[in-house]
Amino acid sequence: MSVRPEWWLSVLAKIWPITWISARATKWPVVGGLIARLALPMFSKKNLNITYIPVNENIGDAVGSSLLPRQVMEKLIRKSSHRAIIHRCTCRDAKGCKEHPIDLGCLFLGEGAKEIDPRIARHVSVEDALEHVDKCLEDGLIPMTGRVKIDNFIWGVRDRGRLLTFCFCCRCCCTILNSGRFLPKEAADSITPLQGLRIITDHDLCKVCGTCVDECPMGAITIHGGKVHHDEDFCIGCGICITVCPEGALRAEVEDVDAAIDELVGRIDSMVDIG
Repeated sequence: MSVRPEWWLSVLAKIWPITWISARATKWPVVGGLIARLALPMFSKKNLNITYIPVNENIGDAVGSSLLPRQVMEKLIRKSSHRAIIHRCTCRDAKGCKEHPIDLGCLFLGEGAKEIDPRIARHVSVEDALEHVDKCLEDGLIPMTGRVKIDNFIWGVRDRGRLLTFCFCCRCCCTILNSGRFLPKEAADSITPLQGLRIITDHDLCKVCGTCVDECPMGAITIHGGKVHHDEDFCIGCGICITVCPEGALRAEVEDVDAAIDELVGRIDSMVDIG
């Protein structure tokens, strides 16, 4: 069992703004390159591989639609040997977030989750974990899952490849959703969109107000010729643009929902053993 007293969450909330500053600082002249070189080993390649799963909209395919985040998370939760929910989100705590409750914390799966100190996390059943997921989805938080090596240090878990992260992110507080466009390419490439995910614009509904352009964390949306354009090379598939569009002119489509789930679960299996 790790040693992380209750006050550790308060410490994290105090130091978390460093992550927002560091992401943006990689673009600063002179020192930016040094910061990137120091941070990249921890936040790229085998040490970071994450995927956002868009919420608030059904994800359509050729045969129908399904609420993809719930499908993916239920499959992984039922497969995992252990589950722990952090008492509060230190990102939202750090920002003093008014949009979402801070007690909707991260969910960790796998044998590594057993090591998280019970003073900072609840160790829960499958049904408790699914109830937590439902609360997060109902609140509009965006699930992010994958291998996050630094979480082993943060939560006091030995790095044996047996800890899977599920964060529930909001636009105002998540480091990547807040500062993703400033990340070096190597780090940005560690954010893998769902297989076959496309963001579709209904140009008949779109008023070209620019809200999606302003809110996209990766700068993947631009306006050309009086129309909104998505650059799939930069899009991380978080779905924020869908959520914020005042006209409902954007939607997400997945070419094959089952294939997208299989690819994500298979990729997770190759990085993290949660059974």
